[in-house]
Amino acid sequence: MIDLHTHSILSDGELIPSELVRRAKVKGYRIIGISDHVDITNMEHIVSAMVKLSTKMEFYEGITILPGVEITHVPKGMIKEMIAFARKLGIFYVVVHGETIVEPVQEGTNREAIEGGADILAHPGIISEADVALAKEKGVLLEISGRRGHSLGNGRVGLLAKQIGASLIFNTDSHSPSDLVTEEEARKVVVGAGLMAEDFYKMQQNALDFVKRVLRERA
Repeated sequence: MIDLHTHSILSDGELIPSELVRRAKVKGYRIIGISDHVDITNMEHIVSAMVKLSTKMEFYEGITILPGVEITHVPKGMIKEMIAFARKLGIFYVVVHGETIVEPVQEGTNREAIEGGADILAHPGIISEADVALAKEKGVLLEISGRRGHSLGNGRVGLLAKQIGASLIFNTDSHSPSDLVTEEEARKVVVGAGLMAEDFYKMQQNALDFVKRVLRERA
């Protein structure tokens, strides 16, 4: 199981990073990305903490940790700047909180995140065909979400991505231990969105390829 969208107590999750990693490992995870919520007020603090964790990875046997951030509810006009800032500070990857049907994300966030070079666009349930096509062009991964509420838009995201050829990824957006899922549970979410079991395995391969590339670039 690979999951690149989870949260710790550094933002609004329930667990400190080490406990989150431990619980994920016991659940069957082999790779976990921790991507706590950031805006201009806490970016430096979050990135500093997560990069510190990245220097101790050899102690977390049997699971790979990828330190990331999720840029969340940042106004249009700032998103590209924030993505660049996170990378300058040393974060491994950037998620942007997409336009979802359950939160009042500013219209146009999806487009600016894709244009700005985000790695993953999280739960973008309200997404246009043009933005899906742009995500394909830019190599941005579109998320199929295991998170309650956000998952209500999975059907549209999956349908458009398959029609247009954009790359998908499955993430849980975990905030608590109960949000972590087994591979079997994740596969059921994907199938429930109108996709096929093989689509889930392709999403996991997309995630693995992405992680390998990120780690290779930082080696």
